[in-house]
Amino acid sequence: MIETMMGRVNADAALLRRGRYVTLAFVLGIGADDYVIDIDAGRIVAVARRRLATESGRFAIRAEGEVWREFWRPIPAPLHHDLFALLSAGLARIDGDLLPLMQNLQYFKDLLAAPRPAPDPGGVAPAPEATGPVAGAEAEFEPIIGRYFTMEVAGEAVRVYVEEAGRGIPLLCLHTAGADGRQFRHLMCDPAITDHYRVIAFDMPWHGKSNPPVGWEDRVYQLTTARYQETVLAFCRALALEKPVIMGCSMGGRVVLHLALAAPGDFRAVIALEGADRLEAYYDTDWLHRPDVHGGEVCAAFVTGQVAPQSPVEARMETLWMYAQSGPGVFKGDLHFYWVDGHFDDRSHRIDTARCPVYLLSGAYDTSCTPARARATAANIKGCRAVVMDGIGHFPMSENPPLFRTHLLPILDELRNR
Repeated sequence: MIETMMGRVNADAALLRRGRYVTLAFVLGIGADDYVIDIDAGRIVAVARRRLATESGRFAIRAEGEVWREFWRPIPAPLHHDLFALLSAGLARIDGDLLPLMQNLQYFKDLLAAPRPAPDPGGVAPAPEATGPVAGAEAEFEPIIGRYFTMEVAGEAVRVYVEEAGRGIPLLCLHTAGADGRQFRHLMCDPAITDHYRVIAFDMPWHGKSNPPVGWEDRVYQLTTARYQETVLAFCRALALEKPVIMGCSMGGRVVLHLALAAPGDFRAVIALEGADRLEAYYDTDWLHRPDVHGGEVCAAFVTGQVAPQSPVEARMETLWMYAQSGPGVFKGDLHFYWVDGHFDDRSHRIDTARCPVYLLSGAYDTSCTPARARATAANIKGCRAVVMDGIGHFPMSENPPLFRTHLLPILDELRNR
């Protein structure tokens, strides 16, 4: 596989354009063997087995041979499908000067995956139907309505953007860290959902179309558990939502579990997508906000490995685009809650699922809130329902909407028929 890397990288015009500023050598360790890969303006000019101790590179990426063999399969197993997935599982290590790696992270991720054969189309989930405009056709508006309003959170006014569609039981949707409510647009265009549910998604302050508070330029954004809960509860009060079903993903999946404990009477049920009561960081979040690394590029590159390899390309790229647009330091600030302040495994056992039913849905390819971590959380919450979704990563509602709805619709039907 290592012998195919040069030819495949150099034949990929898009990859060469992405790596046009990369000129360096790095070391790729495969078991006991090291290879020096020499790059000039994105093009690999040499791949050679390291023979002298003085032969080196700016950084080194190493894993065992069997790890790389699985990594280079057409559809790798979970925790083997991306460089950061290998890091999260302790299957790979990186040493040396990481600055050029982080400055060009997506380029190096794609370079490492270049030897991977194309998957068998029969083993990949079908792409969702096209939702874009058709040339020559009359404009057909989606059923989504978007509006702004101002609400008070912790004593200060924040201008918030909210979208909704459908009617019936309120279904409040909370987006992931560093993203916004667009992640739920497919749910809002699904009549099987909107015929029975009023689907609502708002951009958290600092995210998407919602403004940061006045004076943001003098602050360092850092989301805390208390602030997050108060923001969600303030939103519910402002819209006079009566016992909504609340569904959040990633950081949203964590906070809905907090809310199930703190305010069980306020919600009909909570659906935690990729949510857990405790998580451990496996990367340094400082890379996400510094002047010598492009914030949008690195934020999107960090989460590429959180998308399952089976997810349709169009949906994958739409998911990543939101991260490329994230405000400076916002993704990093959200991760303070996600990785540090949101732990409550010492209290999660107190959640009363008789008062507020809890559903845990975890993607098999999630490398941060892994299925193992979701199962451990489920073991702490008596009476909760836990499901591992095969072929899905960390962003089920946006990376593979057709597959996700097969898991979501039975839950929504069950809640509606209670």
